[in-house]
Amino acid sequence: MKVHRFDDAVTAAQACAEHILLKLTSAIEDRGVAYLAISGGSSPRTMFEIFGKRQLAWDRVYVFWVDERVVPPTDSQSNYKLANDTWLAPGKFPVANVHRVVTELGPEAAAERYANEIRDCVRPNTPVPRFDVIHRGMGPDGHTASLFPGEPLIADRGGVAAAVWVEKMHQWRVTLLPGVLEAARNTVMLVTGADKAAMLKRVLTADYDVTQYPAQIASLKAEADWFVDAAARPQEA
Repeated sequence: MKVHRFDDAVTAAQACAEHILLKLTSAIEDRGVAYLAISGGSSPRTMFEIFGKRQLAWDRVYVFWVDERVVPPTDSQSNYKLANDTWLAPGKFPVANVHRVVTELGPEAAAERYANEIRDCVRPNTPVPRFDVIHRGMGPDGHTASLFPGEPLIADRGGVAAAVWVEKMHQWRVTLLPGVLEAARNTVMLVTGADKAAMLKRVLTADYDVTQYPAQIASLKAEADWFVDAAARPQEA
């Protein structure tokens, strides 16, 4: 893995955006198409705004979500809404290439449909769907995607996506599963803010234990890049 440290959250997000754009361009040049899975939260807003202004062969890029809250797509908590408002709509991204979680179906049906859609679209000839880039974040508790510490789905390496009840949030979500996260050609972690510092240090230095530290899934491999700010990773950390 490579850890890229920046002075502030905006600069980290900008660098993360440029890295992803390079990876997508390379995938298009090499294989004619690129598959990207993105996350929500506040950190990627700057990244999405950059995407919306950048010229790329977006008609060759297919966008999915790492996880989604089971709320309407117009809800302020929706990860789809954030990306749509800041990137997809203003950037006139091809609507046919947007693969959101259809949360209106309810958690179980939405997860099943989403998993089947990924299997049909993302490198259908591979045993596990393989995204070119999976962008993720990390919570102060070490969760990533919607895989929280102690979640039984962390042991599922064969599935694609599943519904998960997040008790601490009192909310249903749909999340990609570890096998898909681990299969990514490039894992990109964007982690900013002082509230992440203690956990980030543990995730990067502790023994590998994804049950306790789900953010370690796929993120410690050579194909992983971390983009962090000084608040999340002080110089001495």
